[in-house]
Amino acid sequence: MDPAASKTGVGHHPPLIIGVAGGSGSGKTTVVRRIIESIGDDQVTVLEHDRYYRDRNDLRLEERAALNYDHPDSLETDLLVRHLHELRAGTSVEVPSYDFARHARQSTTVPAVPRKAIIVEGILIFADASLRNLMDVKVFVDADDDTRFIRRLQRDISERGRTVASVIDQYLGTVKPMHLEFVEPSKRYADIIIPLGGYNTVAIDMLLTLIRGLASR
Repeated sequence: MDPAASKTGVGHHPPLIIGVAGGSGSGKTTVVRRIIESIGDDQVTVLEHDRYYRDRNDLRLEERAALNYDHPDSLETDLLVRHLHELRAGTSVEVPSYDFARHARQSTTVPAVPRKAIIVEGILIFADASLRNLMDVKVFVDADDDTRFIRRLQRDISERGRTVASVIDQYLGTVKPMHLEFVEPSKRYADIIIPLGGYNTVAIDMLLTLIRGLASR
């Protein structure tokens, strides 16, 4: 048993698994950050679904850049499901690392230890039944299309080394169509929907009250 797991008592009580979904740029990161602040940084492990993009280093950079990264098949979700089972059983896991500028999985991994709460975050986490069924609380962060696009544009340029043209092309070619086909319909599986993304402080505070109560059991 990992020492961090022993401290949280995961060996006796399975962790609370919280899913935070929503479209790209909806404000998921803000909601996740508020949950972490509410429970305590040392009590939460975060698993980001987009770390689990499939390893396609067999393709050239131009070919990798042309892939549809907003379709469920682009993600190794079965590995994430396996990691959640292991964390719930009290075992640490090695989470993949991903280079978004090169569209490639890296050789290094990041250790994740079982803690009181595990947050699973991503746009497509409710689209897979085996992943969805592991979650105790399912939260969908909602925001209008314009807001989401602007946030994605800013993030991809500043954090992922993308050009304005490439972000727009990807948004129109795959992000928006896949959102309509997979992300938006998955909202029906949510236990809680937060309108206005991370700006809805009333809804977020209600969510935090619920989560603190569940995590203290």
